[in-house]
Amino acid sequence: MSQTLDAAAVRSWCSLALEALGREREEIDAINVYPVADGDTGTNLYLTVESAVHAVEAVFAGHGTGASLPAFAEAVRAMAHGALIGARGNSGTILAQLLRGMAEVLTDEAAGDGHRLDRALRRAAELAHEAVAHPVEGTILSVAAAAADAAEAVDGATSAAGTTNVTNATETVSAHRTGADDAATARAAYTGARAALAATTGQLAVLGRAGVVDAGGRGLLTVLGALVRSLTGEAPPAAPVAVPPALPLRYEESAAAGPVTAAEGGPAFEVTYLLETDDSAVARLRERLDGLGESLVVVGGDGLWHVHVHVHDAGAAVEAGVEAGRPHRIRITHFGAAEEPREQVQRAVVAVVPGEGLAGLCAEAGATTVLARPGEPPASGELVEAIRRAHAREVVLLPNDAALRHIAAAAAEQARAEGVRVALIPTRAAVQGIAALAVHQPDRRFDEDVVAMTSAAGATRYAELAVAERQSWTMAGICQAGDVLGLIDGDVAVIGADLTATAEAVLSRMLAAGGELVTLVLGEDVPESLAERLELYVREGHLAVDTVVYRGGRQSAPLLVGVE
Repeated sequence: MSQTLDAAAVRSWCSLALEALGREREEIDAINVYPVADGDTGTNLYLTVESAVHAVEAVFAGHGTGASLPAFAEAVRAMAHGALIGARGNSGTILAQLLRGMAEVLTDEAAGDGHRLDRALRRAAELAHEAVAHPVEGTILSVAAAAADAAEAVDGATSAAGTTNVTNATETVSAHRTGADDAATARAAYTGARAALAATTGQLAVLGRAGVVDAGGRGLLTVLGALVRSLTGEAPPAAPVAVPPALPLRYEESAAAGPVTAAEGGPAFEVTYLLETDDSAVARLRERLDGLGESLVVVGGDGLWHVHVHVHDAGAAVEAGVEAGRPHRIRITHFGAAEEPREQVQRAVVAVVPGEGLAGLCAEAGATTVLARPGEPPASGELVEAIRRAHAREVVLLPNDAALRHIAAAAAEQARAEGVRVALIPTRAAVQGIAALAVHQPDRRFDEDVVAMTSAAGATRYAELAVAERQSWTMAGICQAGDVLGLIDGDVAVIGADLTATAEAVLSRMLAAGGELVTLVLGEDVPESLAERLELYVREGHLAVDTVVYRGGRQSAPLLVGVE
């Protein structure tokens, strides 16, 4: 087992952290009483780390199955970036910033000395503290700072001993550059964090009343424990007991323990989004959001930021992001829904959608939606969380993308293990999902409903228009960069010079085999005139065919087409 943090160890660390959080997620959720008792800290940390794992695995997959490994810096940057784009909740957002702080130091080739891990943990604690608008002792921030203190102490002691015992000048430099090995540093950081976590119960009154340690700090300790295991092969000592034996805390009891909640006058919504903007605009954004709510955390840098805030006015928080730059992956959660037990419904639909417009459309139809961004497919954990959020005994899952088949299947299996009856309809495009949702009837037998929805999806041919990024061979011939491609059922069928002509050619081919209804989903920047032109084209050539038009918002394709 390597005692040094290298690319393979980073991969192992992420994998072990995800595995451990999967085991401990429910325990961490149960002790989540601060800043809001919404019982999701463990789940949010799991989803954040799952995103980091996917990013790291993608880097390794890019190097094939040979003996070569990705560069250490490449793996570390992927871990931090994956956590940033997939960060969930207050603690997940802070964890993403901790990993970013570590990445800054670990990838700094100019530093060159062996004291990387202790300095990385210190930088992580500093950045996380700066990211929180109003830092509080007794939280994940305290645990991170204690981990850094302990890591620096063991590295400092080792370096001093090395310098004293080595007389040759060259060897003295070498000893100083080595310091404590990464494994020893990680062990020390874990030990310091473990002690700090135990102390959080006495640092925050709400934790003391509930008799628990801080949930975010508990999750961070799990992540540090995975780091120790990745470097030593051995599991570190167990975390402090989260709930005293005399107090079997349940979520309902934690909510009554005294934190600020929506029902007690606190903010009603949690708002999170990724924001593309110049770093110079972030200070103004922080100031505005700080005036709108609380629990403000803004993390990231280099043009990409993750924003988290609790507010009364969710729209104002999103508008602040629009003014600062380009927000996407917007997520709004109402705390009241998490605080009040609600009756489980019999059946629900969970659908993955490529844009905010379709998310609204599907939500109006009663579906629980998961937003998929170009190049950012949802992880299985997000789909499982959406199934849980639907709070139903029976769930119909619509992945709406052929590439999500295996991810959706894994999510369905996990939900089934939790007692939910899940039917996965292998929809390959959003328009197939719309067709399936249109015939959904929750009051009929589950099997009958699934058969009807599957039949409607299967009877819908799908197409999309895309713009070629480079010259390449296609099923329809050679395309040049900038050409408009018409893909029918996943294959390039038409190559055109402009959007309108290519769309008409695609419709002509699709309607040649007949059809009753054409569905058009327009991207954010596509003018209404295109829809009007295509509606006229269908009406003039196919009198018996109806056309419906939806606005998809920000989506990967400028136009999606369905023919039923």
